[in-house]
Amino acid sequence: MRIGMMADFYKPHISGVTNVISLNKNYLEKLGHEVFVFTFSTQNKDHPYTDDESNVIRSPGISMLDTGFNFNVRYSQQARRLLQSMDLVNVHHPILSGPLAIRYCRSRGIPIVFTNHTRYDLYAQIYLPAVAEVISETALEVYLPAFCRLINLVIAPSAGMRNVLQRMGVDSEIIIVPNGVDIEPFRSPEKVQNREDFGFKPNDILLMYFGRLGPEKTCRKWYSKWV
Repeated sequence: MRIGMMADFYKPHISGVTNVISLNKNYLEKLGHEVFVFTFSTQNKDHPYTDDESNVIRSPGISMLDTGFNFNVRYSQQARRLLQSMDLVNVHHPILSGPLAIRYCRSRGIPIVFTNHTRYDLYAQIYLPAVAEVISETALEVYLPAFCRLINLVIAPSAGMRNVLQRMGVDSEIIIVPNGVDIEPFRSPEKVQNREDFGFKPNDILLMYFGRLGPEKTCRKWYSKWV
């Protein structure tokens, strides 16, 4: 099967979404599928980047200030033709990649799957305050339900994210598919450490967090309303 992963941004940007796409691509390829990532260019003369994997298709994008993000409302002709040869596309960001999937794939009968990874209004408040009003909670409550009705399947990585989507008015069927984890790096016995190695007692209660330490992860406004 030829599978297209559509993302507003990809490597070298560091995020959980990037990791999930890369991990899924790797394991789907091991199963014999041909997987392509469609995204926008991050190339510039000050920060050149060379992809370390095959089948990453980058269309030219316009840089958004100093955020490191690039955007466009269309793919290059080469990327568009390749995308339209896919058997299935998986959209990982709804704002830019979502409409492109509908424009290029829906009329050709290519199934579209949307995986919702995050709260985009919260992301905008932290990283893009200039456009936060445009991507506000109210705007998402109008956009997301309509977008989800135009695609074939909505995926949430957890019950909590499914609840968030439903509270925003998404009435399409949502299935839960937890994000995978590559456990191979943790199998080495040399990496095993006991709590005593860190100065903790056997009965101490430990709270652990696995994820990127980004400011949007600790937004009290979001936590108090949705959790």
